Amino acid sequence: MAPFNILVVDDSVFMRKIISDLISENPQYKVIGTAKNGQEAIEQVKLLSPDAVTMDIEMPVMNGLDALQRIMAEQPTPVIMLSSLTQEGASETIKALEWGAVDFIRKPSGSISLDLYKVKQLLHEKLHMAVRTKLRPFLPFQQQPLSTWVNQTTLTKSKVGMMKPPDTKLAAIPGSTHFDHLVAIGTSTGGPRALHQVISNIPAGFPAPILIVQHMPPNFTKSLAQRLNDISQIQVVEAAEGDVLQTATAYVAPGGWHMIVYKDHKTYKIRLTKEDPRSGHRPSVDVMFESLLGMSELKRHIVLMTGMGSDGAKGMLSLKQSGVATTIAESEETCVVYGMPRAAVEIQAAMHVLPQQDIAVRLAQCVLN
Repeated sequence: MAPFNILVVDDSVFMRKIISDLISENPQYKVIGTAKNGQEAIEQVKLLSPDAVTMDIEMPVMNGLDALQRIMAEQPTPVIMLSSLTQEGASETIKALEWGAVDFIRKPSGSISLDLYKVKQLLHEKLHMAVRTKLRPFLPFQQQPLSTWVNQTTLTKSKVGMMKPPDTKLAAIPGSTHFDHLVAIGTSTGGPRALHQVISNIPAGFPAPILIVQHMPPNFTKSLAQRLNDISQIQVVEAAEGDVLQTATAYVAPGGWHMIVYKDHKTYKIRLTKEDPRSGHRPSVDVMFESLLGMSELKRHIVLMTGMGSDGAKGMLSLKQSGVATTIAESEETCVVYGMPRAAVEIQAAMHVLPQQDIAVRLAQCVLN
């Protein structure tokens, strides 16, 4: 089998050499070209048609974000971003994932560091996924008009008055610690874009808390929560130990910590733990899902979206068997990687299989009826 062709983009000669050498250590991959800025990257993608691209973010002439948008618009190609560990780097990486990058790799310590050798195995894993990703047409995010919410969801007059359409930014509606419904979402590769689509379409005043596990390292989950909060009608925060769950609020599990929910008298709270990773992940979707098993007094709505592997599938099945209200798997047509949802579908854990753009509406139907 011929090796997969990879284009390496970085403004540092040293880093281009390091990354190229790391990639070439695996006979499955061949570096067919390099570029020192975003403009050259666009030209090389058109000329060489690589199977995947590694792309630095901060570069002269044209940065990696601008180049990514051009590539996804003109010749969609799987792109893995190289991200710095700074807060700004994390924020830019989240934007890149929303705009079409399939995944990212952290630079361990600055743009020119021998520490990058530490990520060789991770780089090969990301490339293995990227070259097998079937990119679909890169469509803008879809927002649901008010007519969709009213026509597709049976609402009482009081609920219509409370809910606000997700088409303009509104002042946050205060959350309540009293609720009958709870939503839990798990996702991995492709998750930031999927979460943008779903969470941005949850209306203000949504009468349930939302728990989110996204496989992502520390610092990046904070940037993800901030980004989702900026584009959403509900409040989105990175979860903290002891947080009391409230309606109209989404809680993102912090990187490096499992997130579980427990009941403390009449309130539900978040506990963060450093227990061993599950299926290689901390946070783990299964760990979060399993913490909801005993809460039969709540109508629980469980969602699995795009991602590699099977984290969350067994937990979803256990919840379905325990009598939860709803289980939803994202359909293959909108997944970047149809792994986690596929696993749930194969073991018959999913009651509904829906494209990404329909998940928020279905959740509204389930929670508001």
